[in-house]
Amino acid sequence: MATTSRRSARHRRHARIRRKVQGTAERPRLSVFRSNRHIAVQLIDDVAGHTIASASSLESDLRSGATGNADAAAKVGTIIADRAKAAGVTTVVFDRGGNRFHGRVAALAEAAREAGLEF
Repeated sequence: MATTSRRSARHRRHARIRRKVQGTAERPRLSVFRSNRHIAVQLIDDVAGHTIASASSLESDLRSGATGNADAAAKVGTIIADRAKAAGVTTVVFDRGGNRFHGRVAALAEAAREAGLEF
């Protein structure tokens, strides 16, 4: 029995999710990338193949504090919701990137919902 790495298992889960989830201009895909130290999100129009808005814990105003915890993820969630509203987007489809909907990913999603995004 061959063992699979955590990274390849996450890629396999993400591919399974991406078969069903596609973003359009009216309802873009909110794609989450989570590393050990940071978290990043993008609003992606898959039909046109471009990014509408993005936010990350690497940005200068968020780098001063901790960047790899749920509080930082929540701040990134509110930032992406504000940028989505500025771009005229109110509803999105959530792409958790193969990660479990738990911890930082869930904190980001809840903060984005509270800031006005619908998904």
